[in-house]
Amino acid sequence: MRTFWDERYDRPEYVYGTEPNSFLVENVRHIPKGRVLCLAEGEGRNAVFLAQKGYDVTAIDASKVGLSKARDLAESENVKINTIQTDLVDWPIDEWQWQGIVSIFCHLPMEARHAVFQRCAAGLAPNGIFLMEAFSEKQLQYNTGGPPNRDLLIDLTSAKKELAGLSLLHAHDVVRDIREGIYHTGKAAVVQILAKKER
Repeated sequence: MRTFWDERYDRPEYVYGTEPNSFLVENVRHIPKGRVLCLAEGEGRNAVFLAQKGYDVTAIDASKVGLSKARDLAESENVKINTIQTDLVDWPIDEWQWQGIVSIFCHLPMEARHAVFQRCAAGLAPNGIFLMEAFSEKQLQYNTGGPPNRDLLIDLTSAKKELAGLSLLHAHDVVRDIREGIYHTGKAAVVQILAKKER
């Protein structure tokens, strides 16, 4: 059965572009070399960027169409990524396995997000990094992308609580300009997190 995301991605162009998220680009140096898990990775722009940097990347998404485009993008850039089509809410993240977990505009209902973030914290290896950018509740003031549902948005206080087992290196609620394809364009309110799992 085709999903909302299958329908969104089913067009020739990459709807969120092929360039990586700028917050990821600015902070990739903090992620130790090794295995990186990309949550709700869609068409693969961030996974391919990480593979180009030498990481062993696994991209997870519910959309068959999105992941097919992700593999095509990787092939066009002469890199390899692993892809897993599944519902993130139900997918077990193995503990102590990942040098990095990247969550770029992965929007889940609050209860599901809390459970996934707990699994992310447990899934990081020592010194592993969790990197997240997501639309905040303030994004409802703008019309530049993201879900129009407050339950699918995040606030900085909640993010900090849900990642309480990690050391926060960067945790900010900001308004910034985003240019990512046709659906993320313009001034946007986001929460940015960079967190480390201590030994």
